Amino acid sequence: MRIGELARRAGTSTRTLRYYESRGLLTARRTGNGYRDYDEDDLRLLRQIRTLQDFGFELEETRPFVDCLRAGHPAGDSCPASLAVYRRKLAELDGLIGQLADVRDQVARQLSAAEEAAGDAVPRCEMTG
Repeated sequence: MRIGELARRAGTSTRTLRYYESRGLLTARRTGNGYRDYDEDDLRLLRQIRTLQDFGFELEETRPFVDCLRAGHPAGDSCPASLAVYRRKLAELDGLIGQLADVRDQVARQLSAAEEAAGDAVPRCEMTG
């Protein structure tokens, strides 16, 4: 299939596909007239990349998954390097969740203190004009 069809089927743009190609994540074969040519395996690679990016993975973090698929494995996450990326991402997410929980606790304390200081009276804001 040509680049336009691959982009459409993958739900992305031809510009993105060219970028992936420049980064070595996608390899185009060329037809006799110079057109890029792709197959279903390329579509599978793109779907793997897009899924990982939807999960918050950086583009470079998808490389082990792409390499795993290119090596003939049935899934991009069936290789040790892919599992290592999963572990790093999970640790990163756990850290972010911890940071968010801390911020939430701080905001909750601020709200509680503000409500206590205000008592039961609800401040009135009047528009002046």
